[in-house]
Parts: sequence; C-alpha cells; structure tokens
Amino acid sequence: MAKETIEPNKWIDRYADYLFNYTITRVNDREIAQDLVQETFFAGLKSMKNFKGEASERTWLVSILKRKIIDHYRKINSKKGQAEVRINYNNSEEGEGDWLEERVADLSDLGAAGAMENEELGDAINNCISKLPEKQAAVFTMKTLQGYETETICNELNITASNLWVIIHRARTALAECLEENWF
Repeated sequence: MAKETIEPNKWIDRYADYLFNYTITRVNDREIAQDLVQETFFAGLKSMKNFKGEASERTWLVSILKRKIIDHYRKINSKKGQAEVRINYNNSEEGEGDWLEERVADLSDLGAAGAMENEELGDAINNCISKLPEKQAAVFTMKTLQGYETETICNELNITASNLWVIIHRARTALAECLEENWF
C-alpha cells in the first residue's frame, strides 16, 4: 500500500466542509464548529512531521478534530465545576480510573492489525451498548458519544442532573463488565 502524502495547501478545499459538518453535529454552534475546524488545521500544520502516511490525510485530520472536540467539552465542563464520575474498568494500578475513550487507539498510528483490532473494539462497544437498558443506552450515547450537554439530556429525557450521573455511572459500569467479558 502506498504511503499517503500530505498537502496542506488543499485542506480547505478538500476537507473544510466535511470537518465543519462533522463538528456542527457534535457542538451545535456554528462559531465553535468553525473555531474547532480552524484549530484542527493549525494543529495539523504544526504536527505535519508526525504524519506517517499510514492513514488518509482526511482520517488524520478527523482524528485531530476529535481531540479538539473532546478538549472543548472538557474545558466547558471544568468551567462549570462539573466532575465526571470515573470508573475503574481496568484492574491494573497504573490504568485505574481511565476513560474508555482514552483506551481507543489513535487512528493515525494504526497499522492493518491495529485498525482491525480498533474496529473489533468498536463492534464490541456497540454490542455492549445494545445490551444496556434503553434509558442507560440513550443517556450514555447522548452524553459520551454524541457530546450533548447535561441540561439538554435532562430536558429531553425528563430527568435530573444527579439522576443523569447515576445512570451514566451504571452504564459505564455495565459496559466495563461487558467489555471485560467480550473484549479484554
């Protein structure tokens, strides 16, 4: 397989619309979406030397964008003083309390075997989510995967914020157990 090359002078024409549409569905704010895409392009320029050509240029930029979106939500949540409930799904001391998202490999660093393993992990996660009770699956998906604000989820599902965090905790615990049985 030929190594991909990087052409930053064509990024805006090739990827700006795709990255913006990807972002707007996750942050629901045009200005923030535009800023995150711009930050993605800047980060890509800064780290061009790290591009190994094993993934497509678009995949590499999307992986950078995903981190920017996650950082955006972490920043918002830290400003509000909200604490995430961390779970221990890894029995080793060094990884105690890790987030599931932190254990998924960086797509730009994956070889063929790693890409297949990451796809299998994604399938295992989706399978485990499908085994959750309906409300747990909905809350977990909306908060963790789709990045909805706590208030939005509470209003849509008619639950309190503390109930939301209890449901998230239970969902993460169930997912950790399911993944322990079906993946690790």
